[in-house]
Amino acid sequence: MAHTDPRIYLASRSPRRRELLRQIGVRHEVLLLRESGDRLDVDETPQPGEPPQEYALRIARGKATAGWQCVMERHIPRYPVLGADTTVTVDGEILGKPLGLDAAIAMLAKLAGRSHQVMTAVALACETRCEVLLSTSTVRFKPLSERAIHTYASSGEPFDKAGGYAIQGRAATFIEHLEGSYSGVMGLPLYETAQLLERYNMKLFE
Repeated sequence: MAHTDPRIYLASRSPRRRELLRQIGVRHEVLLLRESGDRLDVDETPQPGEPPQEYALRIARGKATAGWQCVMERHIPRYPVLGADTTVTVDGEILGKPLGLDAAIAMLAKLAGRSHQVMTAVALACETRCEVLLSTSTVRFKPLSERAIHTYASSGEPFDKAGGYAIQGRAATFIEHLEGSYSGVMGLPLYETAQLLERYNMKLFE
């Protein structure tokens, strides 16, 4: 029997992912994996030679399974745990979240005037099962002046975003073309998320 009122845990503090889940009517609670901190117990360091898509899949799966372990340890209601990871890549290089102004400027300079890929993996874990899907999009930036890069980087918007930009923010004005999933570039591909929910017999529309 299908459940038409999905309820899950989200193993992420991202307000963008929460907004996207609300958009499709998925009730959720943010799952904090550590009582005394705000970091997930998942090593997000890329492995030597690891392809970007495999990296994204590994991290999303790790977040979801770590979240499920947390559910078990805390003896809270057993709702499935959703994990996600967004990876920006250009020329095979993974661009993570910039740690400071100089890093943000360098990332934006690499993206300016060319195309890059955004890969967002989503994983749903419950009991001994963990399913994972990947959304891959291609984004092309217009050429950016040094002044535009510095102004955007100085706005503070890049600092918690993979690749150093937010498609739903001021960086939307940089994007000449998007092929793929807008919500995936934003941080949670809604088509793939809905597909995962259906695999667990949770229907958004019935």
